[in-house]
Amino acid sequence: MTTPVRDLPLLLLGRGADPDSERGVDCPGDLPPASDPALVERARAAKAALGDRVFVLGHHYQRDEVIQFADVTGDSFKLAREAAARPQAPYVVFCGVHFMAESADILTADHQRVVLPDLAAGCSMADMATFDQVEECWEVLEDAGVADDVVPVTYMNSSADIKAFVGRHGGTVCTSSNARRALEWAFSKGSKVLFLPDQHLGRNTAVLEMGLSLDDCVVYNPHRPDGGLTQGQLRDAKMLLWRGHCSVHGRFSKESVDEVRARVPGVNVLVHPECRHEVVLGADLIGSTEYIIKTIESAPSGSAWAVGTELNLVRRLADAHPDKNVMFLDRTVCFCSTMNRIDLPHLVWALESLARDEVVNPIEVDPETAHYARVALDQMLALP
Repeated sequence: MTTPVRDLPLLLLGRGADPDSERGVDCPGDLPPASDPALVERARAAKAALGDRVFVLGHHYQRDEVIQFADVTGDSFKLAREAAARPQAPYVVFCGVHFMAESADILTADHQRVVLPDLAAGCSMADMATFDQVEECWEVLEDAGVADDVVPVTYMNSSADIKAFVGRHGGTVCTSSNARRALEWAFSKGSKVLFLPDQHLGRNTAVLEMGLSLDDCVVYNPHRPDGGLTQGQLRDAKMLLWRGHCSVHGRFSKESVDEVRARVPGVNVLVHPECRHEVVLGADLIGSTEYIIKTIESAPSGSAWAVGTELNLVRRLADAHPDKNVMFLDRTVCFCSTMNRIDLPHLVWALESLARDEVVNPIEVDPETAHYARVALDQMLALP
């Protein structure tokens, strides 16, 4: 079957909204100006007025002006689980991106409301796999006669719709910490894995941790008929990698690694597994965000580290460990632009609104989607 390539709407940031996309761009209400010198005090006052009624979560990639108000910091799944462990807080303010807030809504109690301070805080990687595209991919697999052999695995960095799709088809969710365990489980259930939406995490895990070859992997491109693959390629492949990537981690190159080694003698290169395969091959250590943090914390004084992950986190690590030379792997500055949309004005607006019992920007996953997404998340929690 040849699937049509659909025209996707192009929206200018801040102008209009696509209700079918993973994120919108509307932010109702009047934001305080970023120049307001009282923003920090206003955030403190609103948070104090709310007391135990609010629980503020801050992802590691958030800017410092926001992270200072977080009750807990961590990666996406840790934060969602922390929210679920605080049922006494009716309001959960998630300083992260849209798919993270969705996971929190799925895992928290019915009486809790999850708020995302800026609805435009999405994730370019998550947006690279839409529900319709993945449904079309499954039809291609069925036409090739291989769908019954495929177990879908989606990275945590995906929308609730994609998690639900995976749950309906007997798959699981994974994080960058447990991707190998998820793949081992999947291959115990079938002979092929559809891994989405990040091709690099899937490829790096399969090849470097499980002994598969690059020839065992093919990339499914949702913007090409039949994914750009022949039925023979689909039948021969073991890893069907979705053509998606992280806009931050994908920017690092082998040249970045070579340049920093030439410039800083004895430097240790530490990268996230969302980086390209050639970058991971050139690194000394590879691991999740939590692994990166723990590695820098336990590193000897005087050691030098070039870190391939989001800049807010790298700068925070450098500031926290002045006895170590911690630097960004690439000489060109790169923040996660969508994560950085959560700024102090948006946080103040959200907290002050909640203090008036006005719930703004609630993230609500419909019951059926939440059910099947929870099936996939529970399967991840049940992994050995």
